[in-house]
Amino acid sequence: MNATALTEREPPDSPGAGTTDGARRRLVEVVVPVYNEQHVLEASVRRLHRYLVENLPYPFRITVADNASTDGTWAVAARLERELSGVRAVHLDLKGRGRALRAVWSASDADVVSYMDVDLSTNLNAFLPLVAPLLSGHSDLAIGSRLARGSAVARGPKRELISRTYNLLLRTTMAARFSDAQCGFKAARTEVVQALLPRVQDEEWFFDTELLLLAERSGLRIHEVPVDWVDDPDSRVDIVKTAVGDLKGMWRVAKASLRSSSGAPVRARVRAVDPPAGLRWQVPVFATIGVLSTLAYLLLYVLLRAPLGAFAANAVALGVTAVANTAANRRFTFGVTGSRNALRDQVGGLVAFAIGLVLSSGTLAAVHGGVHRPSRGVELIALVVANGLSTLARFVLLRAWVFHPRHHASSDYETAIPAAQNSGELS
Repeated sequence: MNATALTEREPPDSPGAGTTDGARRRLVEVVVPVYNEQHVLEASVRRLHRYLVENLPYPFRITVADNASTDGTWAVAARLERELSGVRAVHLDLKGRGRALRAVWSASDADVVSYMDVDLSTNLNAFLPLVAPLLSGHSDLAIGSRLARGSAVARGPKRELISRTYNLLLRTTMAARFSDAQCGFKAARTEVVQALLPRVQDEEWFFDTELLLLAERSGLRIHEVPVDWVDDPDSRVDIVKTAVGDLKGMWRVAKASLRSSSGAPVRARVRAVDPPAGLRWQVPVFATIGVLSTLAYLLLYVLLRAPLGAFAANAVALGVTAVANTAANRRFTFGVTGSRNALRDQVGGLVAFAIGLVLSSGTLAAVHGGVHRPSRGVELIALVVANGLSTLARFVLLRAWVFHPRHHASSDYETAIPAAQNSGELS
């Protein structure tokens, strides 16, 4: 991580920050990351401050995090700090939304940390439903979702398409269960997010997604709030650059997931590993893995056909891809992580492999018996058909038997909290 200079001014007392009968205050910190936003910053912060004073039954702190602005943003932020109780300003020498959130959240003494975009595109009435489950201990992170049922969104078709495509990619390739990764309206229990932050590498727009993927992989509970959201016509986000950065981030996280199944060093909620959102979720993920497995199988078969012959090449290619297919479906289709029961799951996958071997070998025998010296093309077409039938059988077998929730009901996730955190167990 690049070194980042952070200039912080001492904040005034937060509204309502006192205690009652010695009880510890429940402080909520709201971070507003900004870069060259002097034209909208004052109006937005005053509106946010007024809303929190009138509607939030908890002490709060608003932190304006200036990401190396080159206009008058820092001067506006400093003036707001002087004029409004509970507002503070911090300045970073480098850009990056993720960098700003990391700097403020990692040093926060609040019970709950959150952030929202400076344009306040999300209706503020969703803020209390966002933080309440975190303060009660019901959830670990909370996100505003523009794609959840009950949300009301006003934005152009281009941004709508990009958003839905991105979140669909996350669900189909990364096994994400949350619906909206990039809505600028999120919160988390501070002790949770401070344990997650050392594992999050991105400093810019992919920061949110990486944080959520890590939280989900660690078995933490993510609460979603449907929001009313209006697109900011003055948004200066470079869509192409952001999209490329997100795709690179997804590739990096996917590679890391394949290398290790461990989550973050936080105590997860012990829960049964149910199939993520049923068939509607599992079918497209399984199909994507199936297509990739079929392509790998055909490539191996073609490479091995000459030295080994048709039947041996088929057995070897199918065996290699079956092991990889079971591992991928275990992690991404059925949401099972960790090494526990991994060997048993692979043994179950071998039963599906045997079914595929019988189908494909039988198909090859039928082709060779019915056609004199069949061409490679005929063989490949027959194998694709047989592979399709075995894929259907594999899905039914994996879902109904190998990865049925009753076989993984006792699965636990990461349970250790580093002593360096000194934050106690996370409930």
